[in-house]
Formats: sequence, structure tokens, C-alpha cells
Amino acid sequence: MKWTKNDETMRIPIKSWCADIESGAMDQAVNLARHPKTVGHVALMPDCHVGYGMPIGGVIACDGAVIPNAVGVDIGCGMVAVETDVPATRLPGRSGIRNMLGAVKERVPVGEGHAHRKPQGWSGFDSYLDSVSGKRPAWCNDRGWDLDTRNIGTLGGGNHFIELQRSDDGMVWLMIHSGSRNLGYRVAAHYHKLAQDVNAQEGTSLPSRDLAFLATDSEAGRDYIRDMGFALTYALENRRRMMACFKEAISDAVHGVSFLREVNIHHNFAACEEVDGRQLWVHRKGATSAKAGEPGIIPGSMGTASYIVEGLGNSESFNSCSHGAGRVMGRKEACRRLSVAECDKAMGDVVFDRWGQVRARRGKRQGEKLWDLAEAPLAYKDIEMVIDAERDLVTPTVRLTPIGVVKG
Repeated sequence: MKWTKNDETMRIPIKSWCADIESGAMDQAVNLARHPKTVGHVALMPDCHVGYGMPIGGVIACDGAVIPNAVGVDIGCGMVAVETDVPATRLPGRSGIRNMLGAVKERVPVGEGHAHRKPQGWSGFDSYLDSVSGKRPAWCNDRGWDLDTRNIGTLGGGNHFIELQRSDDGMVWLMIHSGSRNLGYRVAAHYHKLAQDVNAQEGTSLPSRDLAFLATDSEAGRDYIRDMGFALTYALENRRRMMACFKEAISDAVHGVSFLREVNIHHNFAACEEVDGRQLWVHRKGATSAKAGEPGIIPGSMGTASYIVEGLGNSESFNSCSHGAGRVMGRKEACRRLSVAECDKAMGDVVFDRWGQVRARRGKRQGEKLWDLAEAPLAYKDIEMVIDAERDLVTPTVRLTPIGVVKG
């Protein structure tokens, strides 16, 4: 649908695939449309919800500028999925699946703050240092660099996951959701602050300080593009290493397995692309590239279906689609409102570690232990509705349902 907001000086075009858009996300979309560097309309995907500065599930095109917060803090966050030739009927029972997932966790550090004990070798580190003449930028001190070398090949926390899945035709798939870990966060934080300083010094008028930008022909803009690119490459390698461990674990449990096609994609990035005959910087924050014929992955929640899709190249979405189901409850809200019983029911027969606990940090329940239900299926939108809303953006090719889940 087209949405425009009447204003004394302008009409603001927003193209949305959402049935309902929360007011906070709409306010952020209006700010984006008023931004001096955005071109055309703002595209909101079906999983759109409030983010920091820009809605998650938003896509914009910018002329000669990059907006760090329109990429986000987890640069290169994305998905990797692998199809196997193993029928799900060949998998071991629930205890065997639990052991298989346990074997993955022995190989892959899981959870926020968990990393390899020793630095991991990767040629990408050397290539990056060569690109900056051996001197690391301000965001990359010794402590951070050490963490980056130990974080590669690790899952992280929050909504990141490792899943064993079954396709509707009964075959086993492997899927992982993760990104650039702390590296991407530091890149984003450094350049967002730098952009704010630059815009303030130049007296640039912005609809929100959270949408500070860097000119792509400036030294700072070029540096951000370089370091964002490093974080994207790091995220791809991070997922590849974890998937290699996942393949090892399933090979140990099911002999003779072969791995067929593999899809490894980002959903937090900016790229220079042709839009209406112009070279513009397309920012996808919680959105996936969906050019014509391009494979993509749209995950649901830990208890619901996910989809392998093929892009249709819809120009109105800037050749993009959703990156997942999208939240209907914030993390803290889910912990307050949901119960363990209803979340257990929503998980059905899926093998997973039981819910942990967190302490309430604010409000009347400060200090009280709450069940950590932030990633329960009930905290997310209905994935089937999300897919139905974007059938003009992608064609679903494979539907997957979870068998076993490891959460960060």
C-alpha cells in the first residue's frame, strides 16, 4: 500500500507491506523520508518494527551518503542454510538429536560473552590489516582485536540460533542465524558518533540525530564503507565456520550424509546498487536482498516454520524482502507477559534447552527473577502471514519446520 503524510512543506511517501505498523516505527520511517540524503520512498517489510533510528525491516536508498544506524549495530547479521540428502526419518530419536546439538555446542561457543579461548586464524584478518596499512582504526584497539580473533566461529546471544530442520518433502536442512559479533557493534558505534560530530560541525539539519550520515566521497565515509565491508566478510566467515561444525556433528550422527546447496546471506548492510538508472546506496536494516532469481532465507521463530525463497526483483521494495517474522513483543515485555506453560505448548515437539532466567532491571519487579521467554514463538509475528504479505517480493521455494534448536 502507499502511505503519504501531508505536511506544510512536503508529502512523504512510504511503501509498506505491513498490515499494521506500530506508531514508533512509522515515526522513524517519516524521519527517514525527510532525511536530506534519502531518494524516493521508504520501504517497510512485513516484519517491520521499531529499531534504533531506523525501523528494523526498513529499506532506503541514499545519494552519496551512508547512515550507520540504517545498517545497524550487528553489521552482516544474516543466515546460512544447507540442504542435505538425508531423510528426517534417518535421524536418531529425541535423545540422539539432543546429543547431536550438544556436540555442536562443544564445537561452537554459544551465548553472549562466550568466545573461543584462543585466537582463531583467518586470512581475512591479514587482508584487512593490509587494507589499512597495518594500523588499526580507532574502533579497533588491542582488546577488541583479541576478542574479534576469538569470536569468529561463535554464535552470540539474543535471537541468534542454530537449527536442525525438516523440509515439507521430509529432508533434513541445517540453518544458522548470526552476524559479526562484537566487531560490527564497534564499527557501528564508532562511525555513528563520528557522523554525528561531522553533521554537527557542518551545521547539517537532520530529522533525528540517530540518522547522522557520512558522505561517501569523504575520508570518513570511505573508511566506514571499508570497515563495514570487513564486518560483512567476517560475518560470512563466522557463519561458514559454525556451519562446518554443524556438518561435522550431523555426519557423526548420520553416516553417509551429503551436503547439497548452501545459501549464506546478510540482512544488515548497505550496498551501492542501481536504482532507476542511478547508483545509490541501498541500506537494508533487517531486510534481505531479493533481486530477480536471488536465493534468500526468511526464518520464523524457534518453534515455527522458516522459508527458503527466490527473489522477484520488485523495484518498489528496492529489490528486498523481510529478514524474518519480526517481533510483536519486546524482549522485556515477553518475559513479563508470557508464561512457561504457553511457551512450552508453542514449541510442540521441538528439541531445545529449557527456558533460562533473567533478572528484571527496572520497575516494580526490579531484581526479581523472570523466565527468559524473549525468543519464544509467541513473541513473534505469524511467519505465514509475513510470507503471504510479500508474495510480490519473493516466491517461497522450500518450507522448513524446526526439529531441534540451539539458542544463543
